[in-house]
Amino acid sequence: MPKESFLVNRVKSVGFAFKGLFLLVRTEASIKTQVFIALIMTALGFYLEISTTEWILQCLSIALVMGVEGMNTAVEKLSDFVQPKFDEKIGFIKDISAGAVMIVSIAAVVVGFLIYLPKIF
Repeated sequence: MPKESFLVNRVKSVGFAFKGLFLLVRTEASIKTQVFIALIMTALGFYLEISTTEWILQCLSIALVMGVEGMNTAVEKLSDFVQPKFDEKIGFIKDISAGAVMIVSIAAVVVGFLIYLPKIF
């Protein structure tokens, strides 16, 4: 079997990534909530005419939260596959993964406050 070209391989990889994105959004309630919040914040950004720098910070915050949430979901799914029954060690791993989402979520809220509170008050 001949080796695939670099370009064909990259196109397939992008296809797998989009498949993962759609699976995440379609099946995970937490991502659906975060997409909803991201849409509200995006609309608010247009309404309040935030600066280019503020857009960059907002977009990076949204992407970071959603990306880490995606990794958290992957850790949870893999953990459940490896050990379907309750296991303290698996629970510890899942808690740490959820904690990572909490860290970036708090940072995103702080960024949101720094951008929007001065514009609202």
